Amino acid sequence: MEILRCEKVRKVYGSGSNQVTALDGIDLSVNRGEFAAILGASGSGKSTLLHILGTVDKPDSGKVIIDGTDLAGLNQTQAAIFRRRKVGLVYQFYNLIPTLTVRKNILMPLTLDRKKPNKEYFDNITDSLGITDKLDVLPNQLSGGQQQRAAIARSLIYRPALLLADEPTGNLDQKNSREVVDMLKLSNRNLRQTILLITHDEKIAMEAERIITIEDGRILSDERRR
Repeated sequence: MEILRCEKVRKVYGSGSNQVTALDGIDLSVNRGEFAAILGASGSGKSTLLHILGTVDKPDSGKVIIDGTDLAGLNQTQAAIFRRRKVGLVYQFYNLIPTLTVRKNILMPLTLDRKKPNKEYFDNITDSLGITDKLDVLPNQLSGGQQQRAAIARSLIYRPALLLADEPTGNLDQKNSREVVDMLKLSNRNLRQTILLITHDEKIAMEAERIITIEDGRILSDERRR
């Protein structure tokens, strides 16, 4: 079943001689439960696509539909709520709140909506990510890899339709990078979480079951590996 569809998505920045076409007619479909990588060099358009899928930016033309919702119809407040509930975001910088415990950081999306967590699901996530014994400490007491695990847990707590991982290993050493990629694969396999991994690193992209290569704002290739 399709969870994401982009139709002729176009985004241009600047004007006149300073005009830059960041996205030039992107057509993309992702099914529920897929683990796909969007691979591209700096300036290829992958970050712009991420921002549009994450509802923090809008295309100039074209259509983006996530889990049946046309993003064009959302105002700023609605987009923020949709992002919190439907789109999990994982960045290379963990964006954990330093004064809150790991537990409270993970639960923050639910706290903002005044919703109680499903204890079984919370325990499943934190156990799968190997941070059950770190829930009551502050982020600065964790290693980089552990902080990224906490960020992944936070992104999963709302059972989002789509998880966007933006260069999630970019701030980690090789060992922790390997562990984070393994955690994403585990989330995809065990929780059937749909994941779009945005990266410039071909080795990281090769971990996905599908590689979508973007260049100059266009999809250059779309390879299903398995």
